[in-house]
Amino acid sequence: MKALSAGLTFVSVSTVFALLLGIACGGLGTRTAMLSLVLGGLFAIAAYLGTANPEKIPDQSGSTSAARYDRIWLWGLGACFVMFAARSFLWLLYIDGAELRIQSPNNLGDLALHITYIKHFASGVALWPDNPIYVFSKLRYPAGIDLFNALLCLVDVDLIRGLIWVGLLASVATFYAFYRWGHEFGIAGFLFNGGVIGFGFLRTLEFKDYQGANNIAWKSIPLAMFVTQRGLLYAIPAGLLLLWHWRQKFFRNNAQDRRGPLPFWVELALYASMPLFHVHTFLALSIVLVFLFAWEWAGSVKFIVDLARNEGAAYIRAMFLSKAKWREALGDITIRKHTATLVASALVPATFFVRLITDHFRAGSVLEWYPGWVLHDKTGNDFYYSFFWFWLVNFGLWMPLTLILIGYCGWRFWKKGIAADGKVPEEIVFLSAATAIFLFGFFVKTAPWEWDNLKLMIWGYFLVLPFLWSKLAEDWPMHVRIAVCIALLGSGFVSLFGGLAAGKPGYGFANRAELDGVGSAIRTLPANARFATFPIYHHPLLLQGRKVVLGYPGHIWTQGFDYSRENDKLSQLMNGGVNWREYARELRVRYIFWGREETTNYEKSSRPWETTTPKIASGTWGAIYDLEPLQPHAPSTLKPNATASP
Repeated sequence: MKALSAGLTFVSVSTVFALLLGIACGGLGTRTAMLSLVLGGLFAIAAYLGTANPEKIPDQSGSTSAARYDRIWLWGLGACFVMFAARSFLWLLYIDGAELRIQSPNNLGDLALHITYIKHFASGVALWPDNPIYVFSKLRYPAGIDLFNALLCLVDVDLIRGLIWVGLLASVATFYAFYRWGHEFGIAGFLFNGGVIGFGFLRTLEFKDYQGANNIAWKSIPLAMFVTQRGLLYAIPAGLLLLWHWRQKFFRNNAQDRRGPLPFWVELALYASMPLFHVHTFLALSIVLVFLFAWEWAGSVKFIVDLARNEGAAYIRAMFLSKAKWREALGDITIRKHTATLVASALVPATFFVRLITDHFRAGSVLEWYPGWVLHDKTGNDFYYSFFWFWLVNFGLWMPLTLILIGYCGWRFWKKGIAADGKVPEEIVFLSAATAIFLFGFFVKTAPWEWDNLKLMIWGYFLVLPFLWSKLAEDWPMHVRIAVCIALLGSGFVSLFGGLAAGKPGYGFANRAELDGVGSAIRTLPANARFATFPIYHHPLLLQGRKVVLGYPGHIWTQGFDYSRENDKLSQLMNGGVNWREYARELRVRYIFWGREETTNYEKSSRPWETTTPKIASGTWGAIYDLEPLQPHAPSTLKPNATASP
């Protein structure tokens, strides 16, 4: 865990320092990027030296058959993880002749957006920057991992190499973090999550991503989330490291040693910076902290009640008069004291990061009472099934086994009660937090698209994994365990490797000559200037990190914007309407870009700017027209219309 702690600290601290330096210096450059990485490296060394490694993984090289059997499962899962990571990230973005291509169809839009953010950060714009895909907003996205990749670009690490190495190293970190949190079953649960839809293989004998179908909500986490949602490259291993640390510190260390594996400053850095990388993970970790605090408080209350019953009123009076007796009555307050200190210390930096990614809180709240998750709307909903079939098809045996686990552990806790020292079993704390996370995601919408609630709900799933095995399945006969694992993991296994195989030819992403030509043409243009273009996810200007009036509508919508008015005015502008100059002024347009997409989608445009404004660059890729000599920019009469934050 020392290397994992150091690596995650390096990413977190480097990114935060880059953000602060970018704010102080009005943007990032080579020197500020190098300084940020050096500072991150120094803190990483301190984290490595300060992290303890209790509960080391036992040596399984002995002669017992059980040890050899366990090692076979670990090596098999390791091989599967290597195949997934290598296929997903070595071909994440690659050169194929005149084209840039990607491996995953799930990643066409997402990767384009992340490249936009990376290039935008690296262009030297002042931080926190304007939103490159929406004209009336600051950037509303937890883009911490993209800011880290921008640092690599600024120190001359090629963009594609940076994306590949971050993905591969994050995969290694995730594999090890799952092993320490849930051992082999934890790794398998991450790789092969699924319900029953993948068993369609038995009928078709065809390997494909069955969970990728439009009507399946519980999609493959590795394919549909880990590869596409780049914030999870940091958030999953960092979140698992914190969960492991809390379990070790509060439940598995002896009473004389409560320091925990991680130094407090590392724990604080990982937790407090999480909103910059992944807001839903920060929310899930905060819910866990609430339950850690609440259960220990409940244990202390129970301890005091027992004292009152056993010792009588005289002892209670003496307790309030004696500091020593008061401490004895409260019992061990390690968890309450630590969680309160951690949350209080993280409050200011976490609030600062949330303020940044929500455009100074102007984005409003995304939280909305919305019971039913993706089952809420029966009309026009791709995910809708009848209630019973929805859970069966999407989750299969996972849901009934999880309910059995919670019921079994709850029954045991009810029978045994809180321990004499006020301690609550670890499985009760973590399973109750997992239940709360899942129910929160089921009843409260946390993003404009209901499916995005899975960014939160997967943490309830991750919390359950180690206890589903250790408290339930581990004691079953071998043949029962094998059958249950096949039922739980078989569908996900088919979908994972079917999805990897399906992307073998790759998918066209961008024309290299067009992208390079546009990059050369805009190199000397102001990085803060905004362009009028056709809204599409892989526009060459966006892939060069430049600001446009509107980016891909799907991305704008998921960030909570109602962009209909801006889209209407952009269309009138690009079609050369009578008031096109006024529209350009209102949309804060400095340049009009006219290329392949514009020619195709605005084919009836009169293009009046071609005769009234200077053409400052042109080539086989198209042309750029400068509107600044035509008219000064006046304050816009349009106002942003947004109701949600990331």
